[in-house]
Amino acid sequence: MADKSPITMRDIARDLGISVATVSRALNDSPRISASQKERIKAYAKEHNFCPNVIGEALRHTHSQPMKVIGVIIPEFVHYYFSSILSGIEEEARARGYRVMVAQSNERYDKEVAICDDFYKNKVCGVIVSQAKDTRQYDHFRQLMDNGVPLVFYDRICTGVNGSRVVVDDYNGAYTAVTHLIDTGCKRIAFYGSPMNLELSKNRYNGYRDALAKNGLKIDEKLVRICDNRAQAEAITPEILSLPDDERPDAFFAINDDTAIGILYTAKRMGFGIPNDISICGFTNGNRAVACDPMLTTVEQRGVVVGEEAANILISQVEGSLPRNEVAMRVVRTRLVVRGTTR
Repeated sequence: MADKSPITMRDIARDLGISVATVSRALNDSPRISASQKERIKAYAKEHNFCPNVIGEALRHTHSQPMKVIGVIIPEFVHYYFSSILSGIEEEARARGYRVMVAQSNERYDKEVAICDDFYKNKVCGVIVSQAKDTRQYDHFRQLMDNGVPLVFYDRICTGVNGSRVVVDDYNGAYTAVTHLIDTGCKRIAFYGSPMNLELSKNRYNGYRDALAKNGLKIDEKLVRICDNRAQAEAITPEILSLPDDERPDAFFAINDDTAIGILYTAKRMGFGIPNDISICGFTNGNRAVACDPMLTTVEQRGVVVGEEAANILISQVEGSLPRNEVAMRVVRTRLVVRGTTR
């Protein structure tokens, strides 16, 4: 019986009495190797459970061709949206013969800088990134681009760098959501958003503001808060809902579903009826939106499509069908999904 433990190309070369270079060429379908020799070598490799060292092979050949590995920076894995974007990136990359190397910045600028440095040292062919919340300096991104590494931003785009980007239509998504709240009778609508250095937060706030203005409603600054996760929502919302009746909001528009769910459970604990007393709308449409009671009205972001578009732009720039100095921009449409947390 043949030994089923993994072997190397060196082992195959020794056992068949040929050079390592011949084995490598055969396994990579080089026209320099005869069909019969290729068949013999591939059959032996398969029989003996040969598994190629993909990264090592790519690194050995980076002088002749780019390494077909894409670096992806995720702010946090806990968010359904970022996970769905990663799924889209991986699906498109795999279909086009690329692999993905993923790192998490944990919303920290210093870690993001270190990841960019690691990616460059590991010779990735390009980087897809959503910047950390506290990133306000962009030299690490510029350095990648100056060194010939294509960069594509998704979701949280970097306005300080002239790079390609894929975003959802944040403004129209927010405008449509807040208009829905108004059309169902809400007049005092709170806004929970991310820090305003992020372009997506500005765009969603502007959609909120303009929907109010279009309908003759004024913004109450007491109801506008920087709050973009469930823990913050559960800490801040009791104060908001304890305002006098004529100052208390009758609806909330939240920057993401986790924040909206934090509002939902806090309001229920305080004895408010959802949606009769308080309407709530989120932004994501992840799995948690249908796992709460009542199910959450939210804006669907279509993260898989965002990921596919980002990978498509990057690979096109790597392969030359899209010039690297050309800034490509894709906007993915949103849609409002109405469920039980609005009237």
